[in-house]
Amino acid sequence: MMMDTFEAIEQRRSIKHYDPTHQMPDEDVKKLMNAVLKTPTSFNIQNYRFVVIRDKGIQQELKEASWNQAQVLDASMVVLLCADLKAPVDNPKRYWYQAPTEVAEALSGMTLQFYDGKEDLQHDEALRSIGMAAQTLMLAAKAMGYDTCPMIGFQPEPVEKIIKLPKDYLLGMMIVVGKGIQPARDRSGPLDYNELVFENSF
Repeated sequence: MMMDTFEAIEQRRSIKHYDPTHQMPDEDVKKLMNAVLKTPTSFNIQNYRFVVIRDKGIQQELKEASWNQAQVLDASMVVLLCADLKAPVDNPKRYWYQAPTEVAEALSGMTLQFYDGKEDLQHDEALRSIGMAAQTLMLAAKAMGYDTCPMIGFQPEPVEKIIKLPKDYLLGMMIVVGKGIQPARDRSGPLDYNELVFENSF
């Protein structure tokens, strides 16, 4: 039975220890990733790209590029969250192919006007999309009964070579997914609500 959103948010923790014998069924992988593809993006540019690794040989290579952190190999799969930096300016009309012609024309023109020639904005948009997709992935996985751990503890250049990252693509983060065998430690010092949440202004 699927848990509700608030329960998934509460129970999602960064798990470090996984059952190395567990294999995710293909249908679960597809269900999870289809949920991730519902993550919103600015102007519907869908600039995120995901490399799903379930080959243990490749996971071993990724582990070596991640300072031998055990979860990279022991988890059922590893997802590399990347983005196409040029997606906003690469024929944006294709993101609106199901919309009426006049809508597609207007929105694709707006997209080009907003992003063309603005490499810093394209980079920032890539990171925003990756961040939102990461949270979708982790919460959907938790709702399905899986554990996750988001990771930036890896050496980018070797990982980019392992996954053959294309030119003009950005590697954002790695998330391992699987069946945890040890719980996370108790939450260690969340800051006070009033230090983080403000109403109307700081």
